Amino acid sequence: MDFASAGRHVRSTRPATAQPATTPPDASAGTAISAGTATPAEDLAPHEDLAPHDLPDATRILILHAADADAPTAARLYARGTGAERRAVLRALPHLALFTGPDAVPLVEDALRTNDTRLVAAAVGPYAARHLPPHSWRQAVLKCLFTGVPLGAVAQWERRARGDGELARMLTDYARERTAAGRPVPGDLDRVLALARDLTREES
Repeated sequence: MDFASAGRHVRSTRPATAQPATTPPDASAGTAISAGTATPAEDLAPHEDLAPHDLPDATRILILHAADADAPTAARLYARGTGAERRAVLRALPHLALFTGPDAVPLVEDALRTNDTRLVAAAVGPYAARHLPPHSWRQAVLKCLFTGVPLGAVAQWERRARGDGELARMLTDYARERTAAGRPVPGDLDRVLALARDLTREES
């Protein structure tokens, strides 16, 4: 009940003119998370640079961390939750003990099938970087390019994209399709494609 009602009880004390963050906090912070442990509770306190709409997310993450939510609990909250509640579950995954295993992959894959860009951005965080299978991760990158989710939201994209020939093929095909249809190619595509082809700075 506390998880579901967080949006009604958490209020921002920041000025109403504050600009919302363009990228969810910690979205690309995969390298800051230990390979085998979740983030300590003291690192989860809401920061001053959180946008007002992020405060319910931060509260829900704290609740899930304090409850030491397991995979069935996360799945139940995700299945029954609103878009905001599902986003919070996804953003909480790196801070829970279940971060070490793939049990929450179905939640990530479900979010990537939606057209909710904030949900997609939350889905491609550190948990996806660690546990999404190669094909699903490639599809996630394409989904971000297609929906306009910033590349910076994709945790550890440089590590996973480097030298990935299949990703390079998929990106090339996507760029050709966009060009043939007279549509612009996303600006981030060239950055990923260069790494997927494993080009040097001079070659790129």
